[in-house]
Amino acid sequence: MKEPRETRIKRLKMRSMRRGIKEMDVILQPFAEANLEAMDEAGLSLYDDMLSENDHDLYQWVSRQTQAPDRYAALIDQIVDQLPRTPA
Repeated sequence: MKEPRETRIKRLKMRSMRRGIKEMDVILQPFAEANLEAMDEAGLSLYDDMLSENDHDLYQWVSRQTQAPDRYAALIDQIVDQLPRTPA
């Protein structure tokens, strides 16, 4: 049975704020709140798949310590672009 869109978005938001490392909670929860409602089904599926990746890998991708896999590169760029900037 197909998961209703509203339920899927709620599940993805929960998974975004209940990560294995706190840094990813802080990064992904605001992104999920701001963006999931507007994503199409393909975008939600990609985000869902990304959430299945290891938190340490995700953190390295968003912190630009390593390059994200091509499949996630645009999504990671979008997440990074929405991170709050600290004054220099």
